[in-house]
Amino acid sequence: MQRAAALVRLGCCPRTPGPWGRSQSSAAAEASAVLKVRPERSRRERILTLESMNPQVKAVEYAVRGPIVLKAGEIELELQRGIKKPFTEVIRANIGDAQAMGQQPITFLRQVMALCTYPNLLDSPSFPEDAKKRARRLLQACGGNSLGSYSASQGVNCIREDVAAYITRRDGGVPADPDNIYLTTGASDGISTILKILVSGGGKSRTGVMIPIPQYPLYSAVISELDAIQVNYYLDEENCWALNVNELRRAVQEAKDHCDPKVLCIINPGNPTGQVQSRKCIEDVIHFAWEEKLFLMADEVYQDNVYSPDCKFHSFKKVLYEMGPEYSSNVELASFHSTSKGYMGECGYRGGYMEVINLHPEIKGQLVKLLSVRLCPPVSGQAAMDIVVNPPVPGEESFELFHREKESVLGNLAKKAKLTEDLFNQVPGIHCNPLQGAMYAFPRIFHPQQSRGSSSGLGCWAGAHWIRLELLGWGWLLPWEAKVLVLEARNFSDPSARWCL
Repeated sequence: MQRAAALVRLGCCPRTPGPWGRSQSSAAAEASAVLKVRPERSRRERILTLESMNPQVKAVEYAVRGPIVLKAGEIELELQRGIKKPFTEVIRANIGDAQAMGQQPITFLRQVMALCTYPNLLDSPSFPEDAKKRARRLLQACGGNSLGSYSASQGVNCIREDVAAYITRRDGGVPADPDNIYLTTGASDGISTILKILVSGGGKSRTGVMIPIPQYPLYSAVISELDAIQVNYYLDEENCWALNVNELRRAVQEAKDHCDPKVLCIINPGNPTGQVQSRKCIEDVIHFAWEEKLFLMADEVYQDNVYSPDCKFHSFKKVLYEMGPEYSSNVELASFHSTSKGYMGECGYRGGYMEVINLHPEIKGQLVKLLSVRLCPPVSGQAAMDIVVNPPVPGEESFELFHREKESVLGNLAKKAKLTEDLFNQVPGIHCNPLQGAMYAFPRIFHPQQSRGSSSGLGCWAGAHWIRLELLGWGWLLPWEAKVLVLEARNFSDPSARWCL
């Protein structure tokens, strides 16, 4: 009977004699009759609900891809369906996705990736020999000579060697050990992985993670997910978003009352504030971390994006080494880089690496174990990272084109940074600090109370509001009455009353 009922549900009852000495069709009819008199059962309560789900996941907020971005997607669909609006497209400025905004990819990188993805092209005369040489080397390092194979959990060995060589060149000869290099799925993967092995304890012994405010919301999201304690230190807006060590001291002392501060996160150049830290500032931060026994995390994905002639990127690794063995042998440091920013803008490949130094040998084993759970980062992303750290050099066929494209991208970004800064500062009621680096501006808005309206109809969290641009003096920029949805600075963890875009 049960078997026949199952066949009825599947709609596959043949009219042939069954094993019970009668046709399966008649058995199915009998089963159907039984099913008709069987009382209907209400849908069982779902196992996974908002009440039963992991509360740490529910606590996660990531404004960069939150409700505002979902609303933008709805508007784009309405435009595609022909619904009339006073604009023809949505410009997505919520995230640093350069190629989505029209930046052209670097030719050499795409040539090598094309060759690696479809090796038959290695016989084509359309590709330069130095690109073919890079591709052959990468393919030979992959299982089965294919990007489609898994790699070691720490990453392809020769790519880790190239990353170490790049760091040594960048830092003026400061040595880098390939064994301290871990290839990651973008820098975000490395940051969350390091935080996973750092966070522990409960109650007042829960791990405190110090992050800059304003911050990149990845940090607060991961801290919430891991049930750690977010310890805010505030950048000095009046001093071009500089980091003041006295502010670090205030933050860590206050945090000790309710958690165990163990981690200090630095973003340099700054996201979303666009500042570049001076060497003296970095030295002060390293000394503070040494003094307070803090694990340092240096987010350096914008290291190529420095626009101010008065600023220079200094890596935490280099400064740490040059401060002498008391620091270089004791301060635990993880630094991060990515293919997504810089002049490359290759966000979609999800390539990245982290260099972790002064890690206890037993913890290194635990880190590799944690990385092995996700098998390996995308091998195509690893290959893209290799091309970033091992680009054409003078004397190679592709160098001139590569150098020209790189300088063009960085030059255009510098011009756009200055243009953005100048335009904001021309608008009454808006002030923008000098944009020294990275890809973002974080201007302050002084606005009349009557110029803003609630966004409650969007189902957004508190802090999202409509601003009528013409009331702020933007009417001369736009031929129609426009509204722009902005997020309060507190979506970047700034609780102050200032309004920032």
